[in-house]
Amino acid sequence: MNRSYINLLFLLLVGTSPLWAQKENDILLTINDEAITVNEFQRVYEKNLDLVQDEEQREVDNYLKLFIDYKLKVAEAKAQGLDQKDSYLKEFTKYQNQLSRNYIYEGNVSEELAKEAYERSLEEVHVAHILILSSYEDTPQDTLAAFNKIQNIRDEALSGKDFKQLAKKYSEEPNAERTGGDLGFFTVFNMVYPFETMAYQTEVGEVSEIVRTSFGYHIMKVFDRRPREGEVTAAHIMITDQEDKTRNFDPKERIEEVYSLLKQGTAFDELAKQYSEDRNSAKNGGKLRRFGRGTLRSKRFEEKVYSMQVDETSEPFKSEFGWHIVHLIEKHPIPSYEDQKESLLRRVAQGERSKIVTSSVNQTIKDKYGYSQKNNYYPLFHEKVGEEILQGKWDATQIPSEKNKILFEIGDREVYYQDFASFLQREQNKRTAYTSKVQYLSAQYEAFETETLKSYLLAQLEKENEEYAAIISEYRDGLLIFDVMNSNIWERAKNDSIGLINYYKEHEDDFQWKKRVEATIIQSSDETAVKQARNLLRDGMTVEQIKDSLNTTDRVSIIASQGIYEVGDPLLPAGISIEKGVSEIKDEEGNHM
Repeated sequence: MNRSYINLLFLLLVGTSPLWAQKENDILLTINDEAITVNEFQRVYEKNLDLVQDEEQREVDNYLKLFIDYKLKVAEAKAQGLDQKDSYLKEFTKYQNQLSRNYIYEGNVSEELAKEAYERSLEEVHVAHILILSSYEDTPQDTLAAFNKIQNIRDEALSGKDFKQLAKKYSEEPNAERTGGDLGFFTVFNMVYPFETMAYQTEVGEVSEIVRTSFGYHIMKVFDRRPREGEVTAAHIMITDQEDKTRNFDPKERIEEVYSLLKQGTAFDELAKQYSEDRNSAKNGGKLRRFGRGTLRSKRFEEKVYSMQVDETSEPFKSEFGWHIVHLIEKHPIPSYEDQKESLLRRVAQGERSKIVTSSVNQTIKDKYGYSQKNNYYPLFHEKVGEEILQGKWDATQIPSEKNKILFEIGDREVYYQDFASFLQREQNKRTAYTSKVQYLSAQYEAFETETLKSYLLAQLEKENEEYAAIISEYRDGLLIFDVMNSNIWERAKNDSIGLINYYKEHEDDFQWKKRVEATIIQSSDETAVKQARNLLRDGMTVEQIKDSLNTTDRVSIIASQGIYEVGDPLLPAGISIEKGVSEIKDEEGNHM
């Protein structure tokens, strides 16, 4: 790539009139037929002007030379096909998905669900239920039979019959004949979302409407509601009461002996380390992770702990797992919504709540750009796709070209049968829990439609939203420049040290750094995530630890870049103070750094 590829139009513009006299959308220059506008250069120049220490480079013409070098490197990266590499596409897609959340309305829906979850978390409900099993893979006849059965049971419950007795008689939940379907108290995220929603929508003493979950059809009765208590931190010493032929002591006697040692002044943590048979907590002096009601598998243990005062130590008592002595360390108040917001959003992004977010976003895209369903995927794919797809052995070439009809249209894009076939070919090797081809195809078509709609929206965003286009373009170019420098200079240096020395001698003047900084840049469209990252940096956490803490498989909260940057580099936030330490947060048109 050399400067002769730059269109003569650039020379004419610079030579005849000031740059800012041009209209924003006027083409400033072209590189390999790719147009670069006056507006793009002006935005980068004004953004980075305060960072440029060299007065000569602050002049427009001189800064333009830097800008051209920057764009030539990007063009060279594309010429080498670096924008098609899997590593580049994976990294870029992560950032694109994270940045686009604020533009595709996903954030609004997610926050509404997070607020709903927080409000529910302030209360616990006591529920019993009756379940009639019904899988989504059942035949229509079996599904209808299950629905009719639960409807008849509900009629009996509404007539005044004892709900728990009905559960013992009819419910297909394991152990229902013993428990009467009683689930005790629970709160948000303890049950699948449709069940949870019905529980919170049903009044105390009432029998609910029928609700469908992945387990089948349910009805429930709400017996009580109470404010939820905060979590607690406790330590315990446990002696199991399981039969063990290797033991030569009675569990109850052993716990009483330990309690006597405790009363004689031996430290609780020392006794836990020495005698507790919960080895996971024993090594920490018996200390358990903080927990709330309903999170342990022992109701007796929870009830005992919640009845205690801080710094109180219990007498020995028996739970479902054995004998315990408990010391209550701390009672934690329920955090505010703002304190829990990020964790709530992460949980919303999982499970059935995520389907609500996806459905809402998909409908918004359809309404905005226009959506038209042309053909039903099912008849052809039911015929052409066999059960072998569940083992990842289906061949997409089985879709005849003459039957490649339009599935749907979104905006000006037509989506064909072959597009869905290619999607199936790509996805079939991923592990699946489906045992039915019909249910698998249904789930995959939903995923295909979601991916296609989102892909279309992202393409339109760069055309319609100047702010989004600017941010995503800078990140795209930054990744490509890193890759082209890495593959052409840094990696080659490892294998050609003599050549590197000779080249350096010939171009020694070109290798003189201007003022530079070694820095880590953390950025996100979510200001709260950047604030959390800044605090963790100040606490001494590494970048990798921060990414592990704030990012998940399904949601990227922050993007982190580390390197050495010249002052004035477009990748550095405008107006940043060049001094050692963790900076304040800078807002670059919605991109917080």
